[in-house]
Amino acid sequence: MADSNSLELDDILNRPGTYFNPQTEVLIIVDDSPELDGEIFNMEEFEGADWVRISDEVPVDEDRRDELIQRFQIHYHAGEASENGADDTDDELELDDQEAGRE
Repeated sequence: MADSNSLELDDILNRPGTYFNPQTEVLIIVDDSPELDGEIFNMEEFEGADWVRISDEVPVDEDRRDELIQRFQIHYHAGEASENGADDTDDELELDDQEAGRE
């Protein structure tokens, strides 16, 4: 069974969401909420075009983007840690706390 988070480009283009390609390190955000005047795209300059660049600017809240990426990473790294056994970081912190109390 394929991972439900692994999608093909054709599948994501019509499904709003935030997607990342780990091979190219490209983040794609699909937002279907804006409405543009369709008459603009009837102009000869855009006729037959699949995609039209609206702007070089990235209208994304960078803090929110980073939060979503971090949440995704935590979700998948947490799963790896539980599969591979105990997390050594917590043990090291407990030992450091115990040693600090002895001084």
